[in-house]
Amino acid sequence: MKSKNFFSGILPPDRIKTDYLHRLAWGTDASFYRKIPRLVLFPETEEEVSEILDICNKKHIAVTFRAAGTSLSGQSLSDSVLMVAATRWDKYQVHDGGETISLQPGIIGDRVNEILKPYGRKFSPDPASLSSAMVGGIMANNASGMNCGTHANSDRIVRSMRLVLADGTILDTGNKASRDSFSCTHARFLTEL
Repeated sequence: MKSKNFFSGILPPDRIKTDYLHRLAWGTDASFYRKIPRLVLFPETEEEVSEILDICNKKHIAVTFRAAGTSLSGQSLSDSVLMVAATRWDKYQVHDGGETISLQPGIIGDRVNEILKPYGRKFSPDPASLSSAMVGGIMANNASGMNCGTHANSDRIVRSMRLVLADGTILDTGNKASRDSFSCTHARFLTEL
């Protein structure tokens, strides 16, 4: 597959899946939809994600991100490039005696609650799939859960977020220097919002 060559300088061969069986397996999620991706990528660092997105942006290649694939709406499926941010993206750091926590997108929601329990805190989104849903998908869907109402939507609990944008730019919304740099390098983009 030609697209594989674009990424072979970024990821080792074992993290680029082009064979039909792997693509078929990753072409399904908890929904009843199916799309078979052209290739499946397993980046392990922010820098790898940045480089991949930069190439895809320049080559006009569509990219879809996926965490656990527990949503029923099919948005984690792709017939182009599927980038999986799952099991190796499970790091966390508790701050201020449990007042805040930094999470990577591949950590499971129930695991977050296990981590916060000794501090008397809870991860407020509570979708039915919390035992298998990952933070990346929970945040991307602005999930809350049937028993939560909108007060527990994911957007209500975020103080900051590190984002890798389509052009490969890394933006840390909790870092003033990163925000200021982004304002300079992406002024036109911000004006058009």
